[in-house]
Amino acid sequence: MGRMGRDQHDRRIALEQIQSDVRRLAKDYLGGDAVEIFTRTRRLRDTTFRLLEGHTSPRQASDLYVAAGYLCALLAWMSSDLGHLDDAEAHGRTAWLCGKKAEHQGLLAWTASTRSKVAFWDGRLRDAVQHARRGAMYAAGGTVGALLACQEADAWSKLGAAEETQDALRRAQAARDQSTGDDEIGGLFSCSTGRQEQYAASSHLRIAAYGDALDEAESALTHLQAQPVRAYGTEAQTSISRAMGYVGVGQPDAVMEVLLPVLQLRPEQRYGTVIGRMRDLTTQMTQAPGARGAASVQARAAPLDWCQDSAPRRLALSPGAGTS
Repeated sequence: MGRMGRDQHDRRIALEQIQSDVRRLAKDYLGGDAVEIFTRTRRLRDTTFRLLEGHTSPRQASDLYVAAGYLCALLAWMSSDLGHLDDAEAHGRTAWLCGKKAEHQGLLAWTASTRSKVAFWDGRLRDAVQHARRGAMYAAGGTVGALLACQEADAWSKLGAAEETQDALRRAQAARDQSTGDDEIGGLFSCSTGRQEQYAASSHLRIAAYGDALDEAESALTHLQAQPVRAYGTEAQTSISRAMGYVGVGQPDAVMEVLLPVLQLRPEQRYGTVIGRMRDLTTQMTQAPGARGAASVQARAAPLDWCQDSAPRRLALSPGAGTS
């Protein structure tokens, strides 16, 4: 084997390792330290782009663009969780360019999902809907279609559009029923039944369908807790949705018990998205009938204290803070 052949062989081995590492990072993020996994992901992204600068075959270049795109999409999702929405948007645009370069349907669909999530938490709800709809146009297998429809429902519900919310939730279930094949990456880039039910619960809360939200949150927790890899961020949001459901049906006494698993999360596990949902809960409790009752006052105090220390705060205090 000549030098050129050896170089191509080494690049192929490196590519296979990168592809394996991408799947590992997407899985580890569900239950690991957000800041530490973000750092590992950023390091691998840099390595992947350096390989793209070298001599690669067209097939290897395409595969590297796919890997780089998924890494940038992961960085976008994580940056949003860590409270850096501008960086998240930049990572999402880079992921989209990589998907276009590689003409990879799955990457484009998951990147659209990521960008919808970033837009939602940035308050750009119409953009969130458009990204979700754009992603649904790609012929990607697995569960991304269900997640995209869930994200569309999430945005519509925050806009107060009940009919559009219900329609999107029906399409999410239809997408799951019609899904084929496994998710290419998995982990964060997979929509489990529990994750879908959590989106449905949070969407129903916003349109005041509290009974449906409670049923969905309880079912979601059962499914999520049965998974081999526990997604603590999704579980936390589901517990908060359950608590909000109890407030909605006039049972504030149940809130503290429901929130106990969330209040036990370590600060590095308290994503910005979870903090945001917890603050939504305290706002809801302030506005609910009986807000001055002892149970409501106690249930508001603990979450407010809990929100003071979080993964975004830990990142901000760490050396070389930033998510670019």
